Amino acid sequence: MKSFRKELWFTIPTRRGFLNITPQVDDCLRESGISEGLCLVNAMHITASVFVNDDERGLHQDLEVWLEKLAPYEPVAQYRHNIGEDNADAHLKRSIMGREVIVAVTKGKLDFGPWEQIFYGEFDGRRKKRVLVKIIGE
Repeated sequence: MKSFRKELWFTIPTRRGFLNITPQVDDCLRESGISEGLCLVNAMHITASVFVNDDERGLHQDLEVWLEKLAPYEPVAQYRHNIGEDNADAHLKRSIMGREVIVAVTKGKLDFGPWEQIFYGEFDGRRKKRVLVKIIGE
């Protein structure tokens, strides 16, 4: 069995945003030389997420609205975490959206269902953050 590890770095210029990182993960898979196995993609920051969904603008806008209803940014004073910080909502949004995804690798390709893509979700951006890609298999 082989193992491959690579860090991807992203800077989202706004506080929140979604980025389709499927092409970068595909590049990692090609670089790994693994044709059968599993691919883990993991946000390495507590205010960011990795998730699988459709790459459709309306859906992304719906996710933004939904997340803001569940964990609104303001009023900042509503959160106990926000003593000296203003990112408690980002921690909650990450908890909702998840830390990582695992995608099967079959015949050298990410084995997705229809419309599935891998996204990086940023909830406290404007700085450089990393995503771990770990691929194991043969």
